[in-house]
Amino acid sequence: MPRKNNPVDALKKLREQRDELAAREAKLRDEAAIVLGHILIECGAETIEPGQLRQIVRASMALGIEETLKRLTPA
Repeated sequence: MPRKNNPVDALKKLREQRDELAAREAKLRDEAAIVLGHILIECGAETIEPGQLRQIVRASMALGIEETLKRLTPA
């Protein structure tokens, strides 16, 4: 008769949940990328090279969004 709180079964279930969450995260990342891609096209950013766009986003994230917006906004 198996124990009700078998740690081996609990670990197996946890791993299965982790795999399900990883798959869900991958799907949501793809969906987010589609949404962000639409925003970029609406803004006319499709003319920016992917490498340049990556640099802009990384720099903005390092500086912080609020600080980046302050620096880009005309005085």
